[in-house]
Amino acid sequence: MCLLVMVLVGIVAIQNSEIWKGWNSWQDYINPEYLAEARDVEVVRGIFNNKYVRVPPLEPGVLGETDEPVADNKKIVVNLTEQTLTAYEDGNAVFGYSISSGKWNRTPTGVFKVWAKIRSQKMSGGSKELGTYYYLPNVPYVLFFYNDKVAKKVGYSIHGTYWHDNFGVPMSHGCINMRTAEAGNIYSWANVGTEIEIVGKYQPKLAVK
Repeated sequence: MCLLVMVLVGIVAIQNSEIWKGWNSWQDYINPEYLAEARDVEVVRGIFNNKYVRVPPLEPGVLGETDEPVADNKKIVVNLTEQTLTAYEDGNAVFGYSISSGKWNRTPTGVFKVWAKIRSQKMSGGSKELGTYYYLPNVPYVLFFYNDKVAKKVGYSIHGTYWHDNFGVPMSHGCINMRTAEAGNIYSWANVGTEIEIVGKYQPKLAVK
């Protein structure tokens, strides 16, 4: 009887944990074969973690995009431990920004390539039951990345963020969140084919008493 109670208590604890939320809060899959820019000029609100958020107006103009990989001397390094993104050209740092990675350490690590640049895109996923549901129209400046272990359909990307301003700590469902203006800088600078290296693991900082 005691063992059964302990098992039931353990199950409840797991279901209320951030780990459980992570297992059940994936981003919806995308179709790489039909990926295209998605813009809704009339939308005014989205949803993040079951709460309504304001969707800002789209910025005018469309930055240049490429369809074919470009051989370049550029590299993006994302440090999950420090929650930073640094862009290098010819080995020199040209941009350095704070980011927010996957809240449940679900942002993959390794070496990736940018496979698509999309000016704006709808993103959705999560779980209404767990309070992690999101529906976000017009996500700006999206750089999708993949490698031989992380498929394109999973939809991992670096992108701008309008639904929170809590950069420097994990906040996403796996993608790399950036301030919109800073994501725009990276978007216009990077090419399809630019290398992205993701390293480290976030360790919450202990409060100093």
